[in-house]
Amino acid sequence: MRQVIQNLEESKIREVANAGMGRSDVLAFWFGESDEVTPDFIRQAAIESLQRGETFYSHNLGLPELRQEISNYMSARHGPIGVDRLAVTSGGVNALMLAVQQLVDAGDEVVAVTPVWPNLTAQPTIMGAHVKCVALVPVAGAWTLDIDALLAAVTASTKLLIINAPNNPTGWTLAREEQQRILDHCRVTGTWILADEVYERLYYEPSLNACAPSFLDLARPADRLVVVHSFSKSFLMTGWRLGWLVMPPSMTHHMGKLIEFNTSCASVFTQRAGIVALQRTDEVTPQVVAHLKACRDTLIPLLQAIPGLQVAAARGGMYAFFRLPGFDDSLATAKRLVVEAGLGLAPGDAFAPEARGWLRWCFASKDTQRLVRGVERLRDWLAKQPARWNG
Repeated sequence: MRQVIQNLEESKIREVANAGMGRSDVLAFWFGESDEVTPDFIRQAAIESLQRGETFYSHNLGLPELRQEISNYMSARHGPIGVDRLAVTSGGVNALMLAVQQLVDAGDEVVAVTPVWPNLTAQPTIMGAHVKCVALVPVAGAWTLDIDALLAAVTASTKLLIINAPNNPTGWTLAREEQQRILDHCRVTGTWILADEVYERLYYEPSLNACAPSFLDLARPADRLVVVHSFSKSFLMTGWRLGWLVMPPSMTHHMGKLIEFNTSCASVFTQRAGIVALQRTDEVTPQVVAHLKACRDTLIPLLQAIPGLQVAAARGGMYAFFRLPGFDDSLATAKRLVVEAGLGLAPGDAFAPEARGWLRWCFASKDTQRLVRGVERLRDWLAKQPARWNG
């Protein structure tokens, strides 16, 4: 067995969740998904596909009809994006891994902006790359990018820059000016950019196209840019495992070959569901975003009212990321909250060393009163910790 695989850390989020699995008294906010089911008309599209007997392979790059719908969807938001730049994948995480497999060799240098979902730093590590992290900086509970530090870290020796914005777990988003500086710099160094933009529609600031700033708004088709998207968050389809990649046209054929050696293709009935989701996106995503904003605006003021707790409202994504001074071991704290308070949160340790002492709360809850009850449990638990709580 490869040593790098043996050395991979198990998910600390799963470690906390495993401590509470099967307990009906736990309010769980640890995983990054809504507790709402996929809309019925999307599920029906998959059912009808199965009833037609569509249980066979599709093209490696995805059904032509789905790729065309993705092209229409993306072009409406970011300008013309042709089918020749698109590949359908078996989920967003599969899209990320495929991109890393295609771009990174053992020994390459990869720069990643952290804190970030741990898969994004684990994937290049699996490929044998050396991962160098540039940390966001927390200021009054909000995480910000030192753009000069990032650009200094990306040199001609850097093969790939990985950026997730809107960010999981911090809610940080890139400004358009920052994206332009990064793109210009990477053009000079010859560095590829892998942009995880799966949360682009979960954006709460005024926006022309109802989405967060994207590198696709600035880049040329031939730029060394790969963008990852997923149906999971914006369409309430986490369990379906369906995503897509946007890449330079010269890369697409080779991506099809790589998909063949990974999954061969996404399932046809899942792709049929994706087609309908895109065609009727206005019946799903705006309502999802409006509800998530209401969830955010319910949770954040309640957390901010807890003395000493540091948190800021996320501009994008579906998480509140907060710090409890005096509880610097967030993994131990998260485990204690499960056992002692019946509250399930994700530990900051899972996302980066600099996030130790922070906790992630997924606020994608169908019932906002669950969020209120969760804060009550946190408050009650903190009240019993006078020796450690600095509030």
